Amino acid sequence: MKSKKILILVENLSVPFDRRVWMEATTLQNAGYEVSVICPQGNGFDKDFEIIDDIYIYRHPLPPEESSVIGYLREYSWAVSWQFKLAKKVWRERQFDTIHLCNPPDLLFLIAIWFKLWKGVRVVFDHHDLAPEMYIAKYNRQDIFYHGLRVVERLTYATADYAIATNQSHRNVALTRGGKKDHQVFVVRSAPDLSKFYPFPLNEKYRNGRNFLVGYMGVMGEPEGIDYLLRAVQYIVREKQRHDIHFMLIGNGPAFDRLRSYAKELEIESYVEFTGFKKGDELLERLSSCDVCVEPSPTSAYNENCTMNKILEYMALGKPIVQFDLREGRHSAGSASLYARPNDETEFADKILELLGDPAQREKMGQEGQRKMREELEWKHQAPKLLKAYEIVFSHKK
Repeated sequence: MKSKKILILVENLSVPFDRRVWMEATTLQNAGYEVSVICPQGNGFDKDFEIIDDIYIYRHPLPPEESSVIGYLREYSWAVSWQFKLAKKVWRERQFDTIHLCNPPDLLFLIAIWFKLWKGVRVVFDHHDLAPEMYIAKYNRQDIFYHGLRVVERLTYATADYAIATNQSHRNVALTRGGKKDHQVFVVRSAPDLSKFYPFPLNEKYRNGRNFLVGYMGVMGEPEGIDYLLRAVQYIVREKQRHDIHFMLIGNGPAFDRLRSYAKELEIESYVEFTGFKKGDELLERLSSCDVCVEPSPTSAYNENCTMNKILEYMALGKPIVQFDLREGRHSAGSASLYARPNDETEFADKILELLGDPAQREKMGQEGQRKMREELEWKHQAPKLLKAYEIVFSHKK
C-alpha cells in the first residue's frame, strides 16, 4: 500500500522543542504516516537535518529575534524563503501528499499554495495563534499591518482544505473569518502527554533559600503580561513585606532583557530569577518544585481566545494556578485555578498569597487539575481527534 506522506511547516519554534507539533508528528508517524518537518533552528536543536523517531526534520537559521514590526517582517520573509527552499528539497527526496501549516506566521500559505496548484497536494491549516489579535496585543493599534494580517489569515484559510483549531474560540474564527464549513474544522487541544510530562520530586535548591517558590513558564514577550507579574512581586515584597518567596521565571523571548531590567528598576531582582529556556528533566523538576504557578496574561482579544499551553502543563504537574479571569483560561483550568480581576495586579498578588497560606487548598486544586487532565484533556484524548481529521483528509485526496 502506498504510504501517506505529510510535510509539517512550523516557524515559531524548533522541533522537537515545540511540544504540540512534536506530539502531532509522532502521533501521525505511529499511525503509519510518513512525516517530514521543516522548522527553524534553536532551543538546542541546531542540526540542519536529522531523523528522530523516524521523522525527517529539516531546519533553517533565523535572524536575531527582534520585537518590532520591521524585525518580524525580516524574520518572516527570511523564514518563508528558507522553508520554500526546504519544501522543494523534501519534494525531491520523498514527496508528500499533504502540507500541514502551523502559524504564526500566516504567510506560510505562500508555500502551500504553490504545491497545491502545481503538485496537487492537500493543505491543512493548524491555527495556533490569532495573528491580528496578537498584533493588537503587542502594538495596541489597528493600522495597515493589522489589516494585512487579516488578509493573509483569510488567504491561509482559503488555501486550506481543512483546519485544525486549538479550542472552540479558534474554531469559531475558522467558521466566521476563515469561511470554513463545519465539517472542515477539527478541534485538537494542545494538552501534554502525561506519559512524558509528569511530576518530579521537589528539589529545595530551586527555592533559593526561601520558604516558597512561585513559578512561571513560557515566552517572554509583550502579550504575556510578565510586567504585571513583576509589579505583583513588587507589591508582595514591598507592600506586604514578604521576603520568604522566590519567583522563578522560565523561558526566553524578545522582551527577556527588558524584563530583567524592569525587575531591577522595581528593586526586586533578588527575588526574581530569570532562568532562560529549560527543557527535559530539568524543566519538569523546576516546575514540580513550585508551590504555585502563575499565568499573568492580561485581558485582550488575543489572550481571551487562546488556550495557553502553560496552564495545561501546570495542571499536568498538579500545580495550583493563579491567573487573570480570561475565557479560555477559565475553560481550561476550572477549579484548578484562582482568578483575579483582569489586569488587577494587586488582586493577582493577593491570590498568590492566599494560596501560599493554604496548603490544603493548594493540594485540592492540584489534584483537580490532574484529574481533569487525565479524564478530559491530555494528549491521549486529543490524538484520536487528530487521526480522525487525517482519515478525512486522505479519504478525500484525489
